[in-house]
Amino acid sequence: MQRLTTSKWLRILFYIFLIVVLVIQTYPMFWVLMSSFKTKDDMAFLEAYSMPSSLYLGNYITALFESNLIRYFLNSVIVAVGTLVGIVILSAPAAYAISKIQFKQNERLLSFFLLGMMIPIFACLIPMFQIYNAVGLRNTYLSLILPQIGFSLPMAIYLYTGFMKFVPNSLLEAATIDGANSFQIFSKIMFPMAKNSTITIIIYNFVNIWNEFTYANTFMTKGIMKTLPVGLNDFVGEMGRRDWGGTFAAIVLAILPTLIIYFFLNKNVMEGMAAGAIKD
Repeated sequence: MQRLTTSKWLRILFYIFLIVVLVIQTYPMFWVLMSSFKTKDDMAFLEAYSMPSSLYLGNYITALFESNLIRYFLNSVIVAVGTLVGIVILSAPAAYAISKIQFKQNERLLSFFLLGMMIPIFACLIPMFQIYNAVGLRNTYLSLILPQIGFSLPMAIYLYTGFMKFVPNSLLEAATIDGANSFQIFSKIMFPMAKNSTITIIIYNFVNIWNEFTYANTFMTKGIMKTLPVGLNDFVGEMGRRDWGGTFAAIVLAILPTLIIYFFLNKNVMEGMAAGAIKD
């Protein structure tokens, strides 16, 4: 009886701990959302943690129509789509070759790709800046797409390989007997089966790409080429004064795509992360 009581109390303490962590994680987002509806008077006279006096939409009008936020949003979309397409196109065939095409160095090749996870992105910042300056790639979408593809490939290849190596070889052999070549086996059998892994890779990288600041701030010096994280500086006025209402509204609009995509696809993400962990 005592053991059951102790177990019950431990469960209660665990749930309390989870609730505290949840509040700590979600409160900043809730605070930003509520602050985006505050007027200038609310910002000046109300406590920072207080609720707005009314749902004021003027900050969203300012963010959308009195700044270049829509242009920055479009730039971020172009960079994100281009990067994600490049990651999937390069990582899926590479993982298929490593996991299903037998050659002597396939394990070493996987290790070589995984070494890319050890290289800090900041170590390559200055060399890339010099190269882009020499070949004229600064202030182009490729200056952001190329490095993010390169640094995202190791994890993408690792996730694809973790799934593909447990696909039965007999399935591929049957397709070969039916006359399918390697490309047809990959494109019509293997890649569709890896749907959850693909969705996981897309969402995992989308979050990083969408919020990327360092490369965008370094390589995009023209105002019209800024992405969303860099474009938030537009709300800084004279003498460093910031339009906090417009800034909070822009932040809410910037994080909405990430939240919406994850909300609808989180089940696929969980399945994709677990793919290959247990062999059927």
